Amino acid sequence: MKNKVKIITMVAGLTIAVSSVLFMNGCAVPESIANKTGAQLWAENCNRCHNAPDPHNFSDEQWDAALEHMHQKAILTDTEAKKILAFMKSAD
Repeated sequence: MKNKVKIITMVAGLTIAVSSVLFMNGCAVPESIANKTGAQLWAENCNRCHNAPDPHNFSDEQWDAALEHMHQKAILTDTEAKKILAFMKSAD
């Protein structure tokens, strides 16, 4: 019985430790995204499903609405969406 308690305690402790590490690292922006510009992310992500529109085609308000929709649909991270939106708005 004592061995079972020790095993359960060890497994619980290990589970908590692994979960903590995953949680803390899960919040960090991956280097593959952090090192890319909004233009690079726009070209990579928007062209996956359709021809990426010219940034001059829409107003800032229209890009806000488009990115709000595409953020979810294209499964973009918050960082990717912010960088892409900044790029689209800077094209004026």
